[in-house]
Amino acid sequence: MPEAARPTWTRLFLDEEMSGPRCFPIAGGQAAVYSASRPDADLPNEDAAGLVTTGPRGGVFMVADGVGGSRGGRQAAHRVLELLARQLEPTRSDEGSRRTAILDGIESANRRLLEAGTGGATTLALVEVDGDKVRSYHVGDSAVLLLGQRGRLKLQTIDHSIAGYGLEAGMLDEDEALHHEDRHVVLNVVGSTEMRIEVGATLRLAPRDTLILASDGLMDNLRVEEIVSLLRRGRLPTASRALVDQARARMAMPGNRGPSKPDDLTVVVFRRYGLGDLPPSPPRKGDEGTPGEEPR
Repeated sequence: MPEAARPTWTRLFLDEEMSGPRCFPIAGGQAAVYSASRPDADLPNEDAAGLVTTGPRGGVFMVADGVGGSRGGRQAAHRVLELLARQLEPTRSDEGSRRTAILDGIESANRRLLEAGTGGATTLALVEVDGDKVRSYHVGDSAVLLLGQRGRLKLQTIDHSIAGYGLEAGMLDEDEALHHEDRHVVLNVVGSTEMRIEVGATLRLAPRDTLILASDGLMDNLRVEEIVSLLRRGRLPTASRALVDQARARMAMPGNRGPSKPDDLTVVVFRRYGLGDLPPSPPRKGDEGTPGEEPR
């Protein structure tokens, strides 16, 4: 039975080298997922992503970015998403239990990484969608953004980093934060004795709102206004591919007008169907969305 035809399903994206975003019907809308390693080095992808359905109008979206330079960063990202998927399995249909499962799962993953003693650590961005409600959970500098149909920024999580806190405090502007010498000093990770989980407020998810979860491979290469401009219009496969293409192009152009930092890149973009929208046909495993096309 195809994944999209099952009442509930889980899909993890580990060690991916995608050529373009892949699209999946989920939670009363469509999610585009992209993950690949940095373009300038022959190194494994330390990012990972996950989709978990929790009913016809519900889902959990996850992005993890294994901490580069730590031993076992890639394995840490995999382990955290695998454990969270298992924790969510028996609680798909109950909102209260699901929230507890998310928090307990992150705490349990943190303990296991510490007990392993390898020094492996990862960031985590997770969003729970339940009908017209959305709530974010994050650790580190993987980001969550929520855009309204007209491009209004309804949510942007604060990076748990020196630059992120400086930006939030008004001590740095966005360009200064993007080029800060300590931009990549992350102050909060899963795999630390001092880990903390930042839980966002419950927000309303309107039809055609766009939700983005991304590793710092996106946020270090595109300004927020550029992300909004690329995603506010057009069908999701087209817009998400344009986003990925622009971030990858920016990585290959150091010293140009925009920021440029080659890195692994993982993005999950989700959009609810609006009135009159027709959902795409269920995708086959491995299908990729291409500009102007829905997966068949």
